[in-house]
Amino acid sequence: MTVTVRPGATEQHGLRGWLLEDMAHRASSHPGPYAKAPSGERTHPWWKVMCLTGVDYFSTLGYQPGIAAIAAGVLSPFATLVLVALTLLGALPVYRRVAVESPPGEGSIAMLERLLSFWQGKLFVLVLLGFAATDFLITMTLSAADATAHIVENPNVPQLLHGHQVAITLVLLALLGAIFLRGFTEAIGIAVGLVGVYLALNVVVIAVAMAHVVAHPAVVSHWTTAITTQHGDPLMVVALSLLVFPKLALGMSGFETGVAVMTHVHGDEGDTEARPAGRIRGTQRMLATAAAMMSVFLVTSSFVTTLLIPPRAFQPGGDASGRALAYLAHLYLGNGFGTAYDISTIAILWFAGASAMAGMLNLIPKYLPRYGMAPQWSRAVRPLVLVLISIAFLVTWLFDADVNAQGGAYATGVLVLFTSAGAAVTLAARRAGQRRLSWAFAVITLVFVYTTVDNVIERPDGVKIGACFIAAILAVSFASRLSRSFELRTTDVHLDGTAEMFLRDCARRTIRLVANEPDDGRRDRSEYDDKLRQIRDDQDLPDDADVVFVEVTVTDPSDFESRLDVHGQVMHGHHRVLTLESSSVPNALAALLLHVRDVTGVTPHIYFEWTEGNPAANFARFLLFGSGEVAPVTREVLRRNEPRRRRRPHVHVG
Repeated sequence: MTVTVRPGATEQHGLRGWLLEDMAHRASSHPGPYAKAPSGERTHPWWKVMCLTGVDYFSTLGYQPGIAAIAAGVLSPFATLVLVALTLLGALPVYRRVAVESPPGEGSIAMLERLLSFWQGKLFVLVLLGFAATDFLITMTLSAADATAHIVENPNVPQLLHGHQVAITLVLLALLGAIFLRGFTEAIGIAVGLVGVYLALNVVVIAVAMAHVVAHPAVVSHWTTAITTQHGDPLMVVALSLLVFPKLALGMSGFETGVAVMTHVHGDEGDTEARPAGRIRGTQRMLATAAAMMSVFLVTSSFVTTLLIPPRAFQPGGDASGRALAYLAHLYLGNGFGTAYDISTIAILWFAGASAMAGMLNLIPKYLPRYGMAPQWSRAVRPLVLVLISIAFLVTWLFDADVNAQGGAYATGVLVLFTSAGAAVTLAARRAGQRRLSWAFAVITLVFVYTTVDNVIERPDGVKIGACFIAAILAVSFASRLSRSFELRTTDVHLDGTAEMFLRDCARRTIRLVANEPDDGRRDRSEYDDKLRQIRDDQDLPDDADVVFVEVTVTDPSDFESRLDVHGQVMHGHHRVLTLESSSVPNALAALLLHVRDVTGVTPHIYFEWTEGNPAANFARFLLFGSGEVAPVTREVLRRNEPRRRRRPHVHVG
């Protein structure tokens, strides 16, 4: 018999009801990068799903060339080549392996979560979530800031908008939040149109710029002269390019999102959830195609912008600041085409923010509520949208809506996720006995570590912002876990046939359960005899009183929710024992008592002995290890979940 013990959600009205309206249907109403595709959801060809990923990935062309020019100067094309090599030879193989290891689209965070247990695993995931939040939130604010730059710098826009970049960016973010408050539906169709138009316009701009370079070879000679004058021989150029390429890491974003949306990729007819070979193959093709296309765009855009745009124009306040390709579009193709390019860029940057928002709306509820480290309302979209938009407002104000100022924080989030993915696939390959592959992945991971460390040293603001997100997530998580520690954390209770027989027999008289912690796992007859004698003496029970022992084995105390499978057995031909496993002894006992009451119609009694030791220390043991102060905590869980005293199971302590 299986009976759900979690009470159903009550109907809400007014503002609270509107905010929590979609809690039960969040995943289906708000698909996003971290959404798990519901059973029966229509999938799409891999190239269409690539466009959903590409809204974030390809949109970096709006600001990447300018950031590269500021970071590397005349060496920007060479540093970009190093970045492309790391993309194709490092990030792509890593995430192709992530797709194999995590076909449900859970990504590298879930891979590492499976490798670590108990609290150290939870803490590690929380830290990674902090960097993931940095990545996604800065994607929103940086993309909105760059969209603002394209609006303000367009020649047709009134001059009165100049100097109000922060206000315009806040308006864009507010409109983005309004879309999600109203409801965000299917994104793939919109993404295909935006990516198709945007990439086509970029092809035109880069081709025209290349033609101008061919027609005016002097720009090449000026560039090579500048390299020779500033950096000397070719070996120095290579060395400096290797040193500065970490500053260009923005051009590698999108891989984690690409793996996460793989549940939307159409697979083979014979695919199963356990073996989705077609989905994995389509995802790998999607990642490879996106990486190859973006590599071409990165190299060519960096080349033409470095040769054709004066260095001073890249500086903050310059005409090419945050909009290098748009600058070339207006310069060589006229105001009309340039405005069309600006509109397309604004649209895709806008939708990059939508993709990032959808990612967080599915990423946060995927982990924190399951850990008990977020309030229940975090499962709903609308309250979470309001929180995230408020944080985005704060970040925009702190960075003054400056694209270049936010680049370090964005790169830090991206690179930490890359490093974690590299570590995950290295361990996965080693566990699979693939020695050479594990060494190759280890080398790639070390490169990611170097890139991350170099970026942090050069731009410490990124790790500071990431640390702020991590600190906030840890503080909220542990405060939530503490406040929810007395919840009924069992999803459902299942009794086997023997356990049902024990309870059905006792229900004809009085159901008396005795909580027992086996002494060092002995479980011999004398242990049960002594325990029974002690309980009868302490509680003044008659000798003929029927009792059933209950023994809870703590599994992973850091888990929050669990299912209880209760097994009955007769020990030493005389003592009846119910055994079960759970992450928390008091919560499991409370759930069992309420379940016994509901299925038998008899209010049960449970008997404890007082726990020896300091009460504060015992309560800390309960919070961290799931045991400790069992009797009073069991009673408190019952009190909070059953307010009617006459219906509440009886707790006796002696």
